[in-house]
Amino acid sequence: MDFPLPYCFFFLLLLLLPFSSNGQAHSNISLGSSLTAATDNLPWTSPSGEFAFGFQQAGDAGYLLAIWFNKIPERTIVWSANRNDLVQGGSRVQLTEDGELVLNDPSGRQIWSSPQSGGSGAAYAAMLDTGNFVVASQAGANLWQSFDDPTDTLLPTQNLNLGAQLIAPYLEKNYSHGRFMFILQTDGNLFLYTTRYPTTTVNYAYWSTQDSIGSVYRVVFNQSGYMYLAAQNGTMLNSVFSNSVSMQDFYLRATLDYDGVLRQYAYPKTASSSRRWPMAWTTLPNFIPSNICVAIRGPVGSGACGFNSYCMLGDDQRPRCKCPPGYTFFDPNDERKGCKKNFISQDCDHPSQEIDSFEIRDMLNTNFPYTDYDDFLSVDEDWCRQACLSDCYCAVATYNSGHCWKKTGPLSNGVTDPSIGDKALLKVRKGNWTAGSSAKKSDRSTLITTGSVLLGSSIFLIVLSLLGIYVFFTRWNQQKQKVIPPLHVMPEMNLQNFTYNELETATGGFKEELGRGAFGIVYRGALANEDKPLIAVKKLEKMAGEGDTEFNTEVKVIGRTNHKNLVQLVGFCKEGQNRLLVYEYMSSGSLSNYIFGYSRPSWHRRMQIAFGVARGLLYLHEECSSQIIHCDIKPQNILLDESLNARISDFGLAKLLKTDQTKTTTAIRGTKGYVAPEWFKNLPVTTKVDTYSFGILLLELVCCRKNFEINAIQEHQIVLADWACDCLKEGKLNLLVEEDEEAMEDMKRVERFVMVAIWCIQEEPSLRPGMKKVVQMLEGGVQVSVPPDPSSFISTI
Repeated sequence: MDFPLPYCFFFLLLLLLPFSSNGQAHSNISLGSSLTAATDNLPWTSPSGEFAFGFQQAGDAGYLLAIWFNKIPERTIVWSANRNDLVQGGSRVQLTEDGELVLNDPSGRQIWSSPQSGGSGAAYAAMLDTGNFVVASQAGANLWQSFDDPTDTLLPTQNLNLGAQLIAPYLEKNYSHGRFMFILQTDGNLFLYTTRYPTTTVNYAYWSTQDSIGSVYRVVFNQSGYMYLAAQNGTMLNSVFSNSVSMQDFYLRATLDYDGVLRQYAYPKTASSSRRWPMAWTTLPNFIPSNICVAIRGPVGSGACGFNSYCMLGDDQRPRCKCPPGYTFFDPNDERKGCKKNFISQDCDHPSQEIDSFEIRDMLNTNFPYTDYDDFLSVDEDWCRQACLSDCYCAVATYNSGHCWKKTGPLSNGVTDPSIGDKALLKVRKGNWTAGSSAKKSDRSTLITTGSVLLGSSIFLIVLSLLGIYVFFTRWNQQKQKVIPPLHVMPEMNLQNFTYNELETATGGFKEELGRGAFGIVYRGALANEDKPLIAVKKLEKMAGEGDTEFNTEVKVIGRTNHKNLVQLVGFCKEGQNRLLVYEYMSSGSLSNYIFGYSRPSWHRRMQIAFGVARGLLYLHEECSSQIIHCDIKPQNILLDESLNARISDFGLAKLLKTDQTKTTTAIRGTKGYVAPEWFKNLPVTTKVDTYSFGILLLELVCCRKNFEINAIQEHQIVLADWACDCLKEGKLNLLVEEDEEAMEDMKRVERFVMVAIWCIQEEPSLRPGMKKVVQMLEGGVQVSVPPDPSSFISTI
């Protein structure tokens, strides 16, 4: 078929035009091109001019290398390369001959570069009309694109793939990493998290796609404004945003804002010059979660606002951070830094003398969850008020239907909302007694001057008064000794012998259960002393014969122990068939809840816990007067005090070894999974059974997961001990802690801890080190050699 010459010429021109991989026309940016950070420097724009790539000035702080909407007055940034490291004027970005984008500051220091997966072969770069900046080959294949490295925004046609994330900015005009993250995890779960600011480690999930967990492959944001979750085969699983908006009439974006809310915005292309995104957003009311103030209620972190502040939703559905009465913002320019007291706290040395100096301020529909340290049932509101006023630790109490919770500072997760039924009873100092105020300093100076004059003129009277006081207290103490009955104390030990009725009263009728074990139940209580110290009462089941002997042994042996990494025995009860042990109360619960919860403790804290448990076992094995084998070391039996120090508890399974013995034989005890192989072979048991259990516990601390997880991602990861051995053998220990940035930066110590753990779990007891050597190896005082492979016999049933 013949074509006229003009048609052939036109067809030839079409073949020569460059096309991107998605068929979109663009203006090529040739290799070697560069841009300089300056107010008059022109950016690289998309063919339509709707998007631009270049330097945007971020206030007076410096310049961002960014992509922004270029046709609206508010140059809204949708991507940036150096959000945490602004550059100054004169900095330069260059598209190198290798196709790499390199950003250097004025001194030539490299700030950022684009990772290029295609190696050589780059031919040009382009700013596309989709808002995507690409570096492409001559054939049009994208070697790198900004869509694969998002910051806080998604644009239509941009997908969020497995492992990708959005990190909110710190503030509206501060683009550095903030406190919230939107992430499609590699296991297919989509979450909104708070972060452990200033790091980007995830902290607490406050939103997720519950109905499609584990099956999501990609988050799709299509050209019609729909955002949905898709399976690997492209099937739509669930909708995130479901508005249908024409891209011909609106500019669209979905942004994780600095307040932790993921919002979808639409800006009319025909808007006047004064129009702003938030105004356009009211025509498209899509945001998750629906109420950020009540959504964030995690046990770790400050909540939607900072510590000592509270959050309430405004009429525009945006959170407002406020300070309670008696508190002011640390930084008025950054309300999310939280609030501080503007009064002096109650004197804990003389709390009763200061009750009249404080008052309760009511806050309706308000709560500060997860800062409770005490709670009371069947009380009225007036009782709750007085209880907080008379307790120097109490910063606020909350009351709801006969239930009173005492809370200490700093207050966290504060929220005021009509859905909350609690009333907050905030304790503040009366009057204008602000900490550091000039009036208070003047009053103090006056008091000091007056006191000095009186003191100087009354020395003789003071001496006489002291003599009188001495005589008075001498007689008063003598009288008191006659009145107060002596405590029943076990001879040679500072242990109180309680009656059953005393412990029943202390626990409120054994009402609040703390935990259960093989030998009984543990209850929370408070002694009737003046200070009302909290206790944990372990109520043992009826025991006779060997059980009764074991109880007597435990009381005598544990009563003589004293170490900072052991839970201290306070007393006991042996009355009829009742056998009870009274321990000091550990306010932070068990290690099991701490490391296997939904938030990972820091690597540093886990190391300190490992050191504490090892030192506690060393004391039991070698340093106390009678050698003790615990026989049931596991996370549930490691408790944490208020400072998160590890304290070994529950010696109900421990066996006493006389000083001239080195081993004992007993029936199988302990918890399977932590139990040494010799238990199952009816072999003599030594302190090495505790070494074995500690090895499993140490691996759990390193990896922050249980030794046996049937739902592990890979079959070879089900048994942690086996997986750890494989990783050590293959030089892939990073796989054990790959989601833990702090541990990843300390891989030498991770390797040492894993090798120590594998030495501890050797099947042959003689190969396991004693706890003294374990402590030395953990602390780095003794070199750790590469351990042999343990036997495949590791009980996990």
